[in-house]
Amino acid sequence: MHEFGLCEAIVDAVCRRAAGRRVARVRVRIGAMHRVDKESFRQGFSWAGSETEAANAAVDLIVTAVRAVCASCQTEATFEESATLCPRCGAADMNIVQGNELILESIEYAEESTPL
Repeated sequence: MHEFGLCEAIVDAVCRRAAGRRVARVRVRIGAMHRVDKESFRQGFSWAGSETEAANAAVDLIVTAVRAVCASCQTEATFEESATLCPRCGAADMNIVQGNELILESIEYAEESTPL
């Protein structure tokens, strides 16, 4: 379950930015190539965030599709998990332009942001 490792890194980034303020919600954008299970990700975030500013914070996970451009014919295509063959010319040389990202998009702090 690689989700737990990803969540540890995200919680670390959240806590550095929170600087002692309680976190209510976090929004993360992740590419489909990471093949993240949403429920496992939520559990991993809860585990990694326990006893930190992110304890009990909600996490919104936005999964982006894989987009790639064919190096041969320049056709852009969208895939569910990974770029395979070009749907137009059949070439296997697809350049990924989206779908491998991991972005901490936003942090929402609790209204009663008292220091820990």
